[in-house]
Amino acid sequence: MTEIKLNHICKVEGHAALSLRITGGKVVKCELGTTEGARFFEGLVIGRKWDELKEITSRICGICSVAHSMTSIKAVEDAFGITPSAQTKLLRELMTIGERIRSHATHLYLLSLPDFVGCESAIEMAPRYKKELERALRLIKLGNEIVIKLGGRQMHPVASVVGGFTGVPSKEDVACLRGLMQTARKDAVETLKLFLALDYPLLLRDVEHVCVYQKDALSILDGVIVSDDGLHVRPGAYGELIEEYVVPHSTAKFAGHDGHDYMLGALARMNNSWQFVAPDIRRLVKDSKHAFPSKNPFHNLIAQAAELAHWVDVGQEQLDRLELRPEAVVDVRPKAGVGVAVTEAPRGLLFHEYHFDEQGICTECRIMTPTSQFIRAQEADVKLYVQQLVDAGKDKDVIVSEVEKLIRAFDPCFSCSAHFLDVDWQES
Repeated sequence: MTEIKLNHICKVEGHAALSLRITGGKVVKCELGTTEGARFFEGLVIGRKWDELKEITSRICGICSVAHSMTSIKAVEDAFGITPSAQTKLLRELMTIGERIRSHATHLYLLSLPDFVGCESAIEMAPRYKKELERALRLIKLGNEIVIKLGGRQMHPVASVVGGFTGVPSKEDVACLRGLMQTARKDAVETLKLFLALDYPLLLRDVEHVCVYQKDALSILDGVIVSDDGLHVRPGAYGELIEEYVVPHSTAKFAGHDGHDYMLGALARMNNSWQFVAPDIRRLVKDSKHAFPSKNPFHNLIAQAAELAHWVDVGQEQLDRLELRPEAVVDVRPKAGVGVAVTEAPRGLLFHEYHFDEQGICTECRIMTPTSQFIRAQEADVKLYVQQLVDAGKDKDVIVSEVEKLIRAFDPCFSCSAHFLDVDWQES
């Protein structure tokens, strides 16, 4: 019997651990879970007024604070019957694009790329891959500047509120963003070329890929929920389809749909909406050795790189036609009701549901983050991959390294930090 325990998985956001048991050449135990203390964000908003919720829930994640803020605002607006203006919708999408760019650039270059170039970290990469890291930093800066100039600050934006924005960026700010976006186009394309050129392990499993979908564009904030297995539901019904449950080895909930696991994130979005990606980006992928749709979780990295290039294009187009005017925030009149919003965070579907009384006080809350939904699929893929490695006669060091590579390819957000990996290997 062989036991592998990864007590601290490095270069991911948060604390996670993996426990494996191999008996007679077969993987008989695979448990991937979060090892952090419970954070009780759903409980923290109970008893709070409607205008406090986005300030609280945006703190769930420093990486995805814009996504939580936008989803929270949309859920409150859904409960109170508020329809935001076209300008508000455009500014929200632009700010979300900024977060998407910086999140994907951070994950691709600083967390996953070291796995493919034989380095422990981005710091170790620096002497040999200075050009690539400078490219990453430019893209991250672009994302940060978009969020700062539209949201008021780099993390936990304050300018976006229920019913609108407290202010709009100046003409000078918009001109600055246009210049940064024009420069970013080349960086984004080079990023896609880089990740198309990498060699990825072959790992295929028939798993359902779920995302928000619009019939004429790649979705980021609005749409219905679809899958490559025929799922098609409105956002308000999504929560009813998902069964959340607790497992002994994780402080994060697991989730399932119709009794099985499912996958979210960039790969799911590419698999379901590839036809809406810019033609030149699709051509680059077509001319490579890879293709979408794909069931290989390692290809989530290619999907993120393709998305990054796509959203730089869309952001450029939106900034070029942006004509802002002062606009008052919609007058909010609270009422008893239920509000639901489902958006696409960088890592996949983000679900917020609030129940309010007549004064607009939150009485119930349910939040499902992407990682809590796809961790079951991630666990199944890890088990399959370890079995492939065992069958191929790989030793302990190779298995540990490859498992880390796979886990990071998913871009999980267990919380908001990174830790060194300590492996406890027992063999008898």
